[in-house]
Amino acid sequence: MSKKHKFLHTMLTALLIASVLFISIAPPAKAHAASGIGLVILNSYSKTLNIGDECFLVAFTSNGKKPTFTSSSSKVASVNTYGKITAKKAGIAKITAKIKNGEASCIVRVEATKIQLSAKQISLENGYTAKLNATASNGHTVTFRSNKKSIATVDEHGLITAKKPGTATITARADQTAVSCTVTVKKPAVSLSKTSASLYRRQTVRLTVKSSSKSTPKWKSSKKSVATVDSSGTVTAVKNGTAVITATVDGVSKSCEITVKKPVVTFEKSELTLAVGKKKTVKVSVSSGNKPVFSSSNTCIATVDEYGTILAHEQGKAYIYASEDGVKSRMRIIVKQN
Repeated sequence: MSKKHKFLHTMLTALLIASVLFISIAPPAKAHAASGIGLVILNSYSKTLNIGDECFLVAFTSNGKKPTFTSSSSKVASVNTYGKITAKKAGIAKITAKIKNGEASCIVRVEATKIQLSAKQISLENGYTAKLNATASNGHTVTFRSNKKSIATVDEHGLITAKKPGTATITARADQTAVSCTVTVKKPAVSLSKTSASLYRRQTVRLTVKSSSKSTPKWKSSKKSVATVDSSGTVTAVKNGTAVITATVDGVSKSCEITVKKPVVTFEKSELTLAVGKKKTVKVSVSSGNKPVFSSSNTCIATVDEYGTILAHEQGKAYIYASEDGVKSRMRIIVKQN
C-alpha cells in the first residue's frame, strides 16, 4: 500500500470512528436516516503470519455491535469470537467480520516453515558420531528421526550415531515442513597382522586387527579340530593340519592360514639291551617341544612309564614307542636273562 493510500485509509478510518461516536451521543433527530446499510472497518486488511503466530483483528462497526468473525479455511487460520487469529498451516485464509447488512475481510497469508540444515549428506565409520544442526524459520522446535535405526540413530539434539554399514535417512521436521540428510555408514578398512603362520601342537600365536571402525572383530576358525581362536585373536594349535582363521569387522573379513606342523620324533638309540629286572630311561627328541606319549608293544617283555623309563620283565624282544601329534617313532628292546 502506497503512502498516499495509507494516509487516505487512516483518515477515512478516523472519520468513520468519529461519525459513529457522534451518532451515538447526538440527540435523536426528527428526520429518519437511511437504513439497510451496515459499515465495518478493520484495523488491518492483510496479514502475513508464521505457523503458530497469533494476532487480533479489531473491527469498528456502524451499529456499535460486536461482529461475527469467520474464517474461509480454519485449517490455515482460525479465528475466535473476539477476533483472535491463530495461524495453523501454510496457505491463505480470508477472515471476515460481519454485522447485519455489512462486512469486511482481512486476507491472512500463513508462510510455510523453513528449516535450515547443517548438512545434506554425512559419511561415517561405524561407531562414530556426527552432530546435525537444524533451525526453523519461526523458531519452533525441530524433531529428528531415522528411517533405519539399525544403520544410524539420532537423538533429540541431532546427534547421529553410526551402527553398521549402510545408508539411512535422517529427517528434521518442524510444523508441516521436513528436510532430510542422507547418512552413509562406510564399510571399514580392515587388515590382519598375519596372513599365514606355522605352529606345532599346543603352540599359540596372537593375531591383531587394524580397523577404521570401532566395532569389535568377530573371530572364527574353519577347523576347530586343527586350530582354535578366542575373542582376543589368540590362535591355539590343536593337531597337525590346516585351518583358516577369519576376523570379520562390519561385514569385512580378513583371513590367516594356520598350518599345524607334524613333529619329528627321534629316539637317541634305535636299540637297547637290558637284563631282566633292570631299568633304563631313554632319551627322545621332539621337534615341537611337547612331551611324547610312551607305550610298549609287549608289556610282558618290557614296560615304559610316562617319563620314558623302561623296565625289563622277562626274556624276549619288544618295541617301545614314542608318539606326538599322530607321529610315532620306535626303539627295539632286547631283554636277556642275567
